[in-house]
Amino acid sequence: MGRKLEDLAYEILDKAMKSAQSAEVFYIHSNSSPVSFEANAVKSVESHETRGAALRVIKDGRVGFSATSRLSDPDLLVESALETALLGPNAAFDFPSVSKFEDIPVSSDEIPLVTINQMVDLGNQIIQEIRTQHPDVKVEGGVGRNEMSVNMVNSANGHFHYEKTSFGYGFEATLIRGDDMLFVHDGRSSVGPYFEIDETVNSIFRQLEWAKNSSSIKTSHMPVIFLPSAVPSVIISPLVSALSGKSVLLGTSPLAGKMGEQVLSSEISLTDDPTLPNITGSRICDDEGIPSANMPLVNKGKISNFYYDLQTAGLAATNSTGHGERSLGSLPSPSTSVIIVEEGKISLGDMISGLKEGLIVEHLLGAGQGNALGGDFNANVLLGYKVENGAVTGRVKDTMVSGNVYKVLNDSISIGKDGRWLGGSLFSPSILCDNVSVASKA
Repeated sequence: MGRKLEDLAYEILDKAMKSAQSAEVFYIHSNSSPVSFEANAVKSVESHETRGAALRVIKDGRVGFSATSRLSDPDLLVESALETALLGPNAAFDFPSVSKFEDIPVSSDEIPLVTINQMVDLGNQIIQEIRTQHPDVKVEGGVGRNEMSVNMVNSANGHFHYEKTSFGYGFEATLIRGDDMLFVHDGRSSVGPYFEIDETVNSIFRQLEWAKNSSSIKTSHMPVIFLPSAVPSVIISPLVSALSGKSVLLGTSPLAGKMGEQVLSSEISLTDDPTLPNITGSRICDDEGIPSANMPLVNKGKISNFYYDLQTAGLAATNSTGHGERSLGSLPSPSTSVIIVEEGKISLGDMISGLKEGLIVEHLLGAGQGNALGGDFNANVLLGYKVENGAVTGRVKDTMVSGNVYKVLNDSISIGKDGRWLGGSLFSPSILCDNVSVASKA
């Protein structure tokens, strides 16, 4: 199957080169098997196969693009790409030639050996463990495995091929008390089979324990602990967006022109490292064939690098940093892959015990409205807890947090040593910010 797809890719490339000056074929083949659970029981078992190809051409200096999962008609794919090149953007890049890629383990031979019954048993075990201690909750979630072949060939003799696998699960426990509904959730992901459940189950137990009582919190500026699960939307998302070479090029990034400057607390260091072995977000190269590399983005509060794909780098008169990412049906754009927030030296327990009054944020509902690219956040606290005199007193409701990430991360902050992986693309510890706006209806 893989060889047949490779032959087809070269056929598409040959056909495109009859009319285009250069061309590239990106193609994938994936198999996924998700098992879903609802109301404490198995709901469905599915199997999905995806095969497709995307063609990018440069004709008369313009970029054309088309994609298809109907691989029986390569001529239509070529014709569509050539037609779009008539009105496509000016090409600011050349396709890369052959490269030597580092051997980065991102697949496991054991994934195809995992049976559906094992996945069902894993989900049932998690549900049983949770309900043994909390029989009143309803549990839903899923267990899934995926195998993917990622490939590219281009007219400059550039090419790559690698296999990716992933395995993961995530479960949510719902507790209904009168008109009140409490949602707690957690999960894990891995390149290979992962059947350990203690960390996930204990996390759900801890959330239920901290939320068993209700607390009120006043509207004020106060210390807020963002647990790892809350860090992405409020802190990482605006920073990563502002560090994109595309945002810098468009002049919409507040970090444009600030390379090497101190813009955040010296406690903050941020790295994108897709070379880490056995991490689901890692890869040997980006989706354009540029080798992966460990790249600091923020070093002790100073801007170290912006990240680029080929087109954005060409427009900015610089080099791609290996951050071209795409789905099958889209052109590449700059995107990070494996973000690492450097850990600190303080435990979560010490963070909590040091607060006279504060808020712990477990989960947020979006990042709110406002100038998100400029660092503003205004988010509803989906699950959060009040801290009083160094102890968690209970769950807070109808609460929002707001501020600006550049201001919040320039005030006094503390970085925890409790870092954890979130979905295989982000490693983050808890972050204590001393001065965040908290609004409550209580």
